Amino acid sequence: METFLIRALQLVFSLSLLVIIHEGGHFFFARLFKIRVEKFYIFFDPWFSLFKFKPKNSETEYGIGWLPLGGYCKISGMIDESMDTEQMKQPPQPWEFRSKPAWQRLLVMIGGVLMNFLLALFIYSMILFTWGDQYIALKDMSYGMKFNETAREIGFRDGDILVSADGKELTRYNVDMLRSLAEAREVVVLRDGKKEQILMPEISLLEIAKEDPPFVDMLIPNVVDSVLADGGFAKAGLQKGDSLIAFNGTPLHSWNEFTEQLGELRLRSEVEQKSSASFSLVYSRAGVRDTVNVTTDDQFKVLAYSMNPGYQPTRLTYGFFESFPAGVALGINTLKGYVNDMKYVFTKEGAKSVGGFGTIGSIFPKVWDWQRFWSMTAFLSIILAFMNILPIPALDGGHVLFLLYELVARRKPSDKFLEYAQMVGMFLLFGLLIWANFNDILRFVF
Repeated sequence: METFLIRALQLVFSLSLLVIIHEGGHFFFARLFKIRVEKFYIFFDPWFSLFKFKPKNSETEYGIGWLPLGGYCKISGMIDESMDTEQMKQPPQPWEFRSKPAWQRLLVMIGGVLMNFLLALFIYSMILFTWGDQYIALKDMSYGMKFNETAREIGFRDGDILVSADGKELTRYNVDMLRSLAEAREVVVLRDGKKEQILMPEISLLEIAKEDPPFVDMLIPNVVDSVLADGGFAKAGLQKGDSLIAFNGTPLHSWNEFTEQLGELRLRSEVEQKSSASFSLVYSRAGVRDTVNVTTDDQFKVLAYSMNPGYQPTRLTYGFFESFPAGVALGINTLKGYVNDMKYVFTKEGAKSVGGFGTIGSIFPKVWDWQRFWSMTAFLSIILAFMNILPIPALDGGHVLFLLYELVARRKPSDKFLEYAQMVGMFLLFGLLIWANFNDILRFVF
């Protein structure tokens, strides 16, 4: 329950900030061009609001709605989420959106997306300035990588050190590396001190990202580093420095393989409704092999940890002014990756993977970590900016599309057309919202 509340609080805090910044972008340009803003709301307020106030001599009512699906600025003389068509039947007024030049209306509409993108770049810059960047370079992973069955069928071998994908150097183990592997036609690895070329078939990033065990993982040596008292390993007599040789007769070449075998044993035991499990383990100590029986606890754990490979991380620090170009580069790279992955949404598996508030909340850490929180907030700001600029009616991108048409054709779409387009767009968005959260419910139940 505590984990749920921490994640829920982070989600609400993050989304509230992003909504304020987004709507603030619309508000800023509207007031810059002397367009009246009637309402500025966090969350939607059909029928009633949780809180509202209107400063003295102000034209704008500020408030908090009860429906946490975003927020809005109600701009005079515009067909928007409020669907205030009665106002549009009155003669245009000089302070209304519809009375302003098309270029000013265009800036008002892109203001939210612009502010979200700039916010993400600023957050990324401040993250690098405050915490810097730290990672273990792939070239420094001397034990190489661990690959699953899919990867081995392609041609990878456990212990391979990843070098490049289609001629581009692979530097760090993250989703960008996995994306590069999925989209490459040729991958170069270092195997036994020699470079080997692996021809890649057409594979889906979405599919390999879901595989368990992972398509590629850091290879952990099959050497015991520590043993906790009263655990399965301690009771069987294993000690720090012992090398694991075989699990129930299956050879072990890495700690990864040991955890995989332990996981499969757990699944079988749960099907048989057993509360623990036993297995035969061959190990080596000072060159002498021995075989013991190990029994797990009721969580199917043996309370032992593997040897740390001892890789030294690469640390990058940034001064205040240095952080901004680095933050911009990180933000643009994040946007490119997200846009690139959007193609998977239109596949069968991609449609199933679409998630709602539960999925978004799950990306936040289980404990409050400011670095992770701001990193996730910057990522969500990138997503919000991109999704809002899509040319879908009811989104900012839909309004931008109609304004671009007006600039080219030199005539406005009719108010009736804009009204119908807004209704269709809202129908599509609510349908997507329902589908995304329905997927979350299915994942939770099944």
